[in-house]
Amino acid sequence: MALNATTELTHAPEAVIATLADRDFAEHLTGLVGGTLKSFEVAGETAAAFTLTTVRTVPTDRAPEIARKFVGQTVDITQVESWSAPAADGSRTASLKVTVGSLPVSVAGTESLTATAAGSALGVEATVSSSIPFVGGKIASAAEPFISKALKLQGTKVSAWIERG
Repeated sequence: MALNATTELTHAPEAVIATLADRDFAEHLTGLVGGTLKSFEVAGETAAAFTLTTVRTVPTDRAPEIARKFVGQTVDITQVESWSAPAADGSRTASLKVTVGSLPVSVAGTESLTATAAGSALGVEATVSSSIPFVGGKIASAAEPFISKALKLQGTKVSAWIERG
């Protein structure tokens, strides 16, 4: 299943990256979905290429029924973003990989942070897949809106976080 989302932001790419790499923001975002931030690691300096690894434990009450059968009440979601060094205008790209606990569902793709006249655009293009024979496609199909909402939430909450100071 294809996953594509873009959020327009009124903040420069540098401010967006600083927010995405802020542990307090990650805790806030995780709390909005009733989850717990299990671990958060920034490897490298955010002024250059760096990797951001976030592990969240989230409730599955909003997940599709077919997925809940495999994972139970909560699931650990690991998100790894390997960001490039910034271009002259602050734009960056990242490889994205999301794994969902022991469930054979994953997300792989790219993120982009592009400088715009109004600030920046944060986008994701990825594929949701599952390796379970026979029902894998149904699980990936059911998981796609759930994962898409989580990634869109991240994008929309960045501006609010920056504006709060």
